[in-house]
Formats: sequence, C-alpha cells, structure tokens
Amino acid sequence: MTAEDIRGRKIYKVAEHYEGLSTGEIMDAVCGSLEGLDLKRVLILPPDFTRYHSNAGQITFICYHTLTERGVDVDIMPALGTHVPVTREQWELMFAGIPYEKMIVHDWRNDVEKIGEIPAEYISEITDGLWNEPVMAEVNRRIMDDSYDLIISPGQVVPHEVIGMSNHSKNIFVGAGGSDMINKSHMIGAVYGMERMMGRDNTPVRKIFDYALEHFLSDKPILWMLTVTSAENIDIHTHGLFIGTDRECFKEAVALAQKMNIYFIQEPVSKCVVYLDPMEFKSTWLGNKAVYRTRMMIADGGELIVLAPGFERFGEDRETDKLIVKYGYKGRDKVLEEFGKPENSDLRENMSSAAHLIHGSSDGRFSITYAVKDIYRAEIEGVGYESADIDEMIRKYDPAVLDYGFNDVDGETIFFIPNPALGLWIDKTRFES
Repeated sequence: MTAEDIRGRKIYKVAEHYEGLSTGEIMDAVCGSLEGLDLKRVLILPPDFTRYHSNAGQITFICYHTLTERGVDVDIMPALGTHVPVTREQWELMFAGIPYEKMIVHDWRNDVEKIGEIPAEYISEITDGLWNEPVMAEVNRRIMDDSYDLIISPGQVVPHEVIGMSNHSKNIFVGAGGSDMINKSHMIGAVYGMERMMGRDNTPVRKIFDYALEHFLSDKPILWMLTVTSAENIDIHTHGLFIGTDRECFKEAVALAQKMNIYFIQEPVSKCVVYLDPMEFKSTWLGNKAVYRTRMMIADGGELIVLAPGFERFGEDRETDKLIVKYGYKGRDKVLEEFGKPENSDLRENMSSAAHLIHGSSDGRFSITYAVKDIYRAEIEGVGYESADIDEMIRKYDPAVLDYGFNDVDGETIFFIPNPALGLWIDKTRFES
C-alpha cells in the first residue's frame, strides 16, 4: 500500500461541549478511518507516557484491537525521541488491554536510517540566517520497511517549546527520528527563540520537519490521528480528533489547540506553583515544561516553584544527565559561550542538550525553585536552581487542595498549574506589546 491508496481519508470530530468527545464518538471515528483497507501489517507510533493526557492510549487500543480482530499483524513503537522507554507500569496505565510485549523500543542513536538532507540554503532562509548548516533527515528503520501496509501516528497537538505546536511530522522526525535531526532542530529552535514560536504553526522548526516529510516520505501510507485535549484535573477531555493523510488535519487541530490550550492571563504573575505528577515527571529534562510553558506569564522578579516529588535525575539518558550536571541551567549567553569553546565538543555533539539548557533557564528574569526529596537538594542547586524540601512545600502548596488558577495561600496570591504539559500561559499585556 502507498500514500496514494489512502489519500483523502478524513474524519474530523469536534466536541460540542467542554466535557469532550465520548468514547463511542472516538471509536466510531477511528474505526471509520480504517474501513475498507486491505491490511496485513501495520505500525502504530503513539506518544510515550509523557503524553499520557493525549488520549492516544485509547486511540491506540481501538486501532490495535480493531486490526488484530481482522487478522492484521500490528506493531507498536512509542515515539520516544530521546526519552527513556515506557515502563510496564506506565504501559498498563496508558495502553491498558495491549500486551506490554508488543512494545518496540525506538533507539534514536542507533536504530535509524538516513533518508535525505534538508539543504543549508533552505535552513538559512527560514531562520533569518541564524543557522547555516544542513540537517540530516533520519527515521527509525521500521518506518522505511515496505512490509508495513499502513503507519498510524496518533498524538496530541499542544503548544511546544521547540517547534511551536507539537505532533504531526514532529512525531516522525523527533519521536521516531535520529540524532542529527533531533540535535539540530532543538538547537535551531533555541537560537531562533522559543518565545517567538510557542503556540504557533509554520515556525522554522516546523518547516524543517514538513520539508523532510514532503521530500522524503511522501510515498509512505501515514494516517495521522491527532487529538486536542485538556485535563485540568484527572479526567481527560478530548475536544477534537482530526484524522487524515495530509497537513490539513494538523492545521485544523492547531486552530482548536490555540483556543483550548493557550491561556491568556490579564497581568503578569508574581508567584507560580506547578505540580509535576511523579508517575509522569522524573527528570528536569521533562519537568522543565514547568519553566517553558509559564515563562511568558511570570513577572520580572517573580518566582516559579516546581513541586517535583518524582524527581530522580536530570537527563533521560546518561549522556544528557552528565551534560546537565557539567554545564547547568546558567542562561542563554553562558550556554552559547560554552557551546562555542573548542574544548567543549561534548556539548556541540549533543545540541539537543545545549538547547535544553537554554530553554530551562529564566535568564535571571525570575527565580526557579525545584522542590524535591531532601537527598536531591544539593544536586538541584548544583545545576543553578534554587531548592526546597518537597514535603514542606506540599504542606504549604497542597496540590490536592489548590484549585487551578489563582489561589490565596497564607495571605499571598499564587497561580497554580496541576499539569504544565497541557498548555501555554501568557501574560496578555506582554503578548499585546
């Protein structure tokens, strides 16, 4: 099967109320998109547990059982990018009803094929001359395996610090991509400026992925299943499901996500408290979404407190962990200074880590305090953050008691966010100026 064989398949569902689409509506849309296809082998590329609230787990479950009941051989490879593999416990929460043994682990450093190159001239043009090197397009070798009749890519469209809005071609070229694309795309985003991109479509990084998709994978039968969700409490609300074979489904999902996942605050916030679910967030590599998604609403001289009871490490693998410990979250100028030194080849060879260090600092504009287990406080302070004891902070800022948004705690006003991965918060006065 080729891309031409599935071209034009399109089912869009938008909820009529805030509670979102029902399970039945989601099932009808997913099953309807698979009707009439003569399939023998299918690859599904869902997000990993860091996108638990995407509802992609339910969509993957529906696809898996619908297809296997028809005798189709189904492989599932979470789009890990640089993240650690999904644990059994996480799998059983997100992909309940699918055997854990069905999981294929993507290895972004070794298990990829080079399929083309985005030319330097094009990169320079779309970045206003800020980056003048080519980028190699690499994907997991299974994506190039012609024995798959169909590749299904479920996932969530939501504001994102590296690309502007997550998913679609990003799910392929980062989630199932290789080191050159991941490293350079992250660094390009950092150099260009994430505040110029977050919450927007058609950013330079998005254009890089779209170029690679159009030029190197246009013959692949990829069916996108894109969600727009929110989950201010525990329940997931699926506001929209956009299934299609081209970029139009992504464009429609972006428009809805901009309405549902970007929150304009009327004035800058002096103190923001963010809670990181310990099941989902165990590292600053992931937990720094608390920094990325709130930085545009926090006042100059303000304070961000990150409640991180599950913190265990900085990076998602040993290499990134070592780099974070070595260089720290010291600000954009300091990272770029270290990046430019000939002796720091380790930083240049791991550009996504350099970009992460830039993104994870407030550049001195507001303070960042990580509240962690007491045994990790020295490590947190060693990379440039302030630290606090998690038990003390949760007694004061109890996530089970606080409401999303503004709260009064001991006479001070704080803004509480229970999950930073599901939105982007912007000071409206800063945005308008």
